[in-house]
Amino acid sequence: MQVAEAVAARRSVRGFVDTPVAVDMLRELARAAARAPSGGNLQPWHVHIVAGGAMVRLKAAMAGKLLRGDVEIAEYAVYPDGLGEPYSARRSDVGEALYARLGIPRADRQARRRWFAENFRFFGAPAAYFCSVDRGMGPPQWSDLGMYLQTLMLLAVDAGLATCPQECWALYPDTIGRLLELPEGRMLFCGVAIGVEDTQAPANALRSERAPVEEWLSVVADGEG
Repeated sequence: MQVAEAVAARRSVRGFVDTPVAVDMLRELARAAARAPSGGNLQPWHVHIVAGGAMVRLKAAMAGKLLRGDVEIAEYAVYPDGLGEPYSARRSDVGEALYARLGIPRADRQARRRWFAENFRFFGAPAAYFCSVDRGMGPPQWSDLGMYLQTLMLLAVDAGLATCPQECWALYPDTIGRLLELPEGRMLFCGVAIGVEDTQAPANALRSERAPVEEWLSVVADGEG
């Protein structure tokens, strides 16, 4: 597969079949993704793979927490307060497009909450990565995490697998921290569900829009070409 093909094919998949993925394959994808760039070659990412019985126990624990309404102090705000335009509209539009695929109207808040809870089942995926970073790192190193994760997800596409990056796990840092035995100086960033796509899942029919290139790309150059 060409890189351009993997970039075009990658998307956030929200429906997986329960076919297991070999831990050796997951480990190799994580290893290969470490060729991602990082400022000063710091390589600030720390990665855990969760699969098998550990995944089953985590899903069960999260089902109990959601049923009881347990909450934790989030590690960070996934979106900034007062999110302005055009970003607020983009976020709203993709959410409404997803719920339309699922047949869930805006007024059915209970159904929307149930769907959001699927995040904490990894949308049925049999395995996941969790990415964390030392608390002393700053925004440039957080951008390095993004480059690592993008590389990981493109490699997964090349391997015939699907992924869904999930910042929602920042809402349960204590639970995940205990599971992964993260040291005190380590901060959870996100999870990434990984597995084989369920092509029959309605959510997977969604292909999110991208803003026209004219809205965000500028060229500063002398002459032509």
